[in-house]
Amino acid sequence: MKLNVNLPNHPYDIVIEKGILAKAGEWLASLWSAQKLVVITDNHVASLYVETVKRSLELAGFEVFVFNFLEGEASKNLTTVTNVYEFLAKVGLTRSDGIVALGGGVVGDLAGFVASTYMRGVHFVQIPTSLTAQVDSSIGGKTGVNTPWAKNMVGTFTQPDGVLIDPDVLKTLGQRELIEGMGEVIKYGLIEDVELWKELSDMDGSPESILEHAESIIYHSCNVKRKLVVEDELDNGVRLYLNFGHTIGHAVEATAGYGKVMHGEAVSIGMVQVARVAEKEKLMPKGITTEIEKMCCKFGLPTDYQPWCQEELYQALLHDKKARGKMIKLVLVPKLGTATIYQIPLEEMKTYLEK
Repeated sequence: MKLNVNLPNHPYDIVIEKGILAKAGEWLASLWSAQKLVVITDNHVASLYVETVKRSLELAGFEVFVFNFLEGEASKNLTTVTNVYEFLAKVGLTRSDGIVALGGGVVGDLAGFVASTYMRGVHFVQIPTSLTAQVDSSIGGKTGVNTPWAKNMVGTFTQPDGVLIDPDVLKTLGQRELIEGMGEVIKYGLIEDVELWKELSDMDGSPESILEHAESIIYHSCNVKRKLVVEDELDNGVRLYLNFGHTIGHAVEATAGYGKVMHGEAVSIGMVQVARVAEKEKLMPKGITTEIEKMCCKFGLPTDYQPWCQEELYQALLHDKKARGKMIKLVLVPKLGTATIYQIPLEEMKTYLEK
């Protein structure tokens, strides 16, 4: 299966195919000429897949180096970025060479940021290995690293030259890692894709059912993101719909300590919390909170987090990138399959953090 992200200045394809990881070299040779490559990954993904990818790339004529760092959200920072820059300089990566991001969302975000800033930009591709990265973070060109003040506070918009998705790699994910990706999948059904929501409703919620439906839910999710990215590449309008549940979710991630609550888990918590308040305010339909909560619970996602400190969460979301001056753009779902942006004063977000 193939989807085209038909941006006018930088179109690229998302390829979704079981078993295609072993053909990464053949795929990349169709995009780039033979050159020096650095595969950026983490230690866990490296132990599983880096040899397969490296061998395939070398057989296709690329000169390949590998940089891996300690897995986890806590490594997604400027210290790791500096270490990567040093490695790229040592192996002599030039502006006509490329970077391959092989891993989950942390790897993709960090590698994309490095690619967009090293020597003012080198080209890169995404090979996502987690469900969250396959359905969401590998597509659309958002790169970034965390700071002590906020998640993804430092970053760029830089599109990859291609995205290669092999659903088979999901079989090696831990159960928690697989399940957390469903937070983003559920979001896509809510904001845009009623057909996806129906498919999720028909599934039994087990890890086995996720793997069985992987190709379909990845395709549906990527297609929603592709459409919104093409319409609003720089995240000023409809692309903000993708942030349903994220404003509160990111605050939960930051206050819990990066990595303690996984991204998809935080999105699940954020969706339920914002829906609960918006439904009470008659901004979202009656009963939708229960529907969202049931769907998240069915797939094993959390819908609450303790300790819930309203003031700490509020301070964390003051740094949210959707804030404009003293206002913030909050994404709501007025009916299943539709999203809207509701602009409110930042101060009013305290209401949305009330339990």
